[in-house]
Amino acid sequence: MLKSPSIGRRLFNRKGNSMNLCDIGDIKSLLGRHGFRFSKSMGQNFLIADWVPKEIVAASDCDQECGVLEIGPGIGSLTAQLAGHAGRVVAVELDHTLLPILDETMAGTHNVEIVQGDILKLDISELVNEKLGGLRPLACANLPYNITTPALSALLDAKRFESITVMIQREVAQRICAAPGTEEYGAFSVFCQYHAKCSLLFDVPAQCFFPMPKVTSAVVQMVPRQTPPEEVEDGALFFQVVRASFAQRRKTLLNGLLSVFGSRCSRDALRQIIESCGLPGDVRGERLGIPEFAAISNKLKNEL
Repeated sequence: MLKSPSIGRRLFNRKGNSMNLCDIGDIKSLLGRHGFRFSKSMGQNFLIADWVPKEIVAASDCDQECGVLEIGPGIGSLTAQLAGHAGRVVAVELDHTLLPILDETMAGTHNVEIVQGDILKLDISELVNEKLGGLRPLACANLPYNITTPALSALLDAKRFESITVMIQREVAQRICAAPGTEEYGAFSVFCQYHAKCSLLFDVPAQCFFPMPKVTSAVVQMVPRQTPPEEVEDGALFFQVVRASFAQRRKTLLNGLLSVFGSRCSRDALRQIIESCGLPGDVRGERLGIPEFAAISNKLKNEL
């Protein structure tokens, strides 16, 4: 088992000076020393409320038996908290200008490794095997807003994590956890809930960041499922049906399916499939849950 250092609110840089990575004065001093400039395209906002990383780590339930993959460590406020609880932390950072800053803030933290790279281009499964072998793998991050959907999709598709605990834009968190028939519910809701049990944990106000974003954030936890919630004969077809159902929200389910499958299946046949699943012929896709989508895709597979 790897031993992690005891890390509280304050860290010490290589010169022995005390730093609080959630104190705006210390953050400005740190960034100034390194001549750092914020990148809007990378969605860089650093935490200035120390309760947030603490609550994220507590929610992740990581311990010395865990290896954590972090995405976008920034200056390391969440990284430091993770390092104080997990056996090992591997943090992937795209911005090379943050590497010397992380070298300073993580000095003496021997269970942290910073990997420079784009998480969307890395083989996550291979990274877990190489860096976190022998430990229970978790994912934990303050995700940049601009990569939220593809990053979460990649983490779920990797099928390597016991849990994924991330801070994202509240609007996206609400979509992930939305129930059928609600305004927030959509194809991404179905994708996430098919692959994981999803829980919205708590909100994080904009005032907790520097610079302050224009939106509220939220922490969501996704616990990947060992088996799908419903028996699906063809996973690719299932998600084709889901995407077709939400492509144009004002369309009925029948018209949505026709736009994708009309060349291979008649309107009458599609209507019959919908009604054989106990649904009215004019139902809209946004009213359906995973069981209904599974039933339709299974019957459609037989028809095709």
